[in-house]
Amino acid sequence: MKRTLALAAALAAFPLTLSSAALAAPEPTPGAGITASPQTYRQNTELKAELGGRSAGSYLGADGELVTTVTSEADAALVRAEGAEPRLVERSGAELRGAQQTLTETSIPGTSVGIDPRRNQVVVEADSTVSKADLARLQRAAAAQDGAVRLVRIPGVFKEEIAGGDAIYGGGYRCSSAFNVSSGSTRYFVTAGHCTNAATDWRATSGGAVIGQRHGTSYPTNDYGIVRYTDGSSPSGNVNLYNGSHQDITSAADPVVGQAVRKSGSTTKVTSGTVTATDVTVNYGSGNIAYGMVRTTVCSAGGDSGGAHFSGSTALGIHSGSGGCTDGVNGSAIFQPVREALSAYGVNVY
Repeated sequence: MKRTLALAAALAAFPLTLSSAALAAPEPTPGAGITASPQTYRQNTELKAELGGRSAGSYLGADGELVTTVTSEADAALVRAEGAEPRLVERSGAELRGAQQTLTETSIPGTSVGIDPRRNQVVVEADSTVSKADLARLQRAAAAQDGAVRLVRIPGVFKEEIAGGDAIYGGGYRCSSAFNVSSGSTRYFVTAGHCTNAATDWRATSGGAVIGQRHGTSYPTNDYGIVRYTDGSSPSGNVNLYNGSHQDITSAADPVVGQAVRKSGSTTKVTSGTVTATDVTVNYGSGNIAYGMVRTTVCSAGGDSGGAHFSGSTALGIHSGSGGCTDGVNGSAIFQPVREALSAYGVNVY
């Protein structure tokens, strides 16, 4: 369901783990084979809208059922009425978002700041480019939040990773396309905004014929873009699994912390992991800051930018960047939620 771009400007990033001012250990996470059901996606969306800042978010429990954090018995009853499991926690979403904003305002490149509802904390990742002085600033800011912030050091460098599922080329770069989408009879593909910023014309092979032209782009702040097919083709709506087969995509949803996710990109092909935080702010440096992103344990590398993050037949996101992959298994891939891009351009997966 996609053609992928692999922008030759591979921006690699790798995750390490830093010293932390952590609280309790995280809740057990589901195994790699556990995925969210359509009912879980629906519950997550509805509870998020109903609870707003009173909840610090939801996640999948060890049994794969949705667990929603609350700070009152009244809200716990509301969660049970929706068929999910409530968990009473110390801090509301409003409190954690306030702490997140404080840490984000340090404006330190090489960091990602997001809420982990399993810990009921803001988790800050700082990459290897963060200086001792800036790390000390982060530690002071975290300490002032009375246990609401956990600081983690990762060994690599947060970078946009120009590339994705099927390779696409433009402006001297290689990227990946995430998902084929449509509006009426017009076909497009969505990819990363830092990819579409780089070129107007896009090709399926380096130096080949133009297959599409940029129709829209949004980066920084967001990280999505859209290319309209101009070669008369009608590509199928699936994702390349790089084993001779493809995954059909039939719907799109917002991800849930704790759920299993797969990524298809033109460099590292198909890799798997778990969603660890949503509504993440990532500072890639040079003034490039992306908001509302999703953090995972998926491995990725330069050229994967724009690729597909998905679970079964459900589209979840567009690959943005990462802190790299230190052991070939555990990574720190960041993706842009795809539903935001679909809404912005008035298109749908198919």
